[in-house]
Amino acid sequence: MAAPRLAFKVDVDTDRGTRIGVPALLDLFRAKGVPANFLFSLGPDNTGRAIRRVFRKGFLGKVGRTNVVGTYGLRTLMNGVLLPGPDIGRRNAAVMRRAAELGFSVGIHTYDHIRWQDGLSRMTLDETRAEFGRARAAFERVFGHPAVSAGAAGWQADEKSLAVYDEAGLLWASDARGPHPFLPRAGGRVFRTPQLPTTLPTLDELIGRPEYPDHRLAGHLLSLLRPDHLEVFTLHAEIEGMNRLAWFGAFIDAAKVQGAEIVDIDAAGRDIAGHADRLPVCDLIQGEVDGRSGTLAVQAA
Repeated sequence: MAAPRLAFKVDVDTDRGTRIGVPALLDLFRAKGVPANFLFSLGPDNTGRAIRRVFRKGFLGKVGRTNVVGTYGLRTLMNGVLLPGPDIGRRNAAVMRRAAELGFSVGIHTYDHIRWQDGLSRMTLDETRAEFGRARAAFERVFGHPAVSAGAAGWQADEKSLAVYDEAGLLWASDARGPHPFLPRAGGRVFRTPQLPTTLPTLDELIGRPEYPDHRLAGHLLSLLRPDHLEVFTLHAEIEGMNRLAWFGAFIDAAKVQGAEIVDIDAAGRDIAGHADRLPVCDLIQGEVDGRSGTLAVQAA
């Protein structure tokens, strides 16, 4: 029986996560000898505007469980509200380029994280195209070449964003939650860019819940690995790259002991893109995920 393949996708949401979390994760991945993919936020850090989510079901509960102030820092939580949001791509270009120079794959997370996560559903196609265009231009300014991959902020995707990805000629994307790679169908149309969904719960969906005490978190996640499947674990530079860095290092060791093969999601995505005609077509719908507030893109059964 083939071992599970485990891929690490790092969502980088904030200026602080880029400055502090990314270098720490680069050092950790190099020390452990494992690949990872970094998806960068490339425009203004307006994290403070997330306060508008206060009325979403489950938002306050997640804030209490995950120690938002300790995780993101008070300065970050004022960005875009009491303080101007720093331009992440311009301020941290050297950090981003170092990830690529060290051999890690890189892609687009978003331009303005809050605008995409909270506003995509209300954008027109032209507005979606313009917003993603800003991210593409910023990515090319930092790295000197076009992006070939993306993973949407807050797993927010719909027929507009999928169309824009196809227009951009991306090789693969990771916008959804689901069990396996697929070609997405939305708005009555099948799109060309393969989706490699996040298959495992994220750490911030589990921590602080009585049914998942810290000493059982790694074991729970590893129990979900399936033989001969590509498992995508999305981590955050602001969490696993900072106050949960030691936990994440131990998790990598435990995954190796269990026999998981840690693979590069970018290499997997490129291989899948070369055989996209073999992928199942699945509806990409809006749904809920246990431990996360609001709705997000979900692979239909």
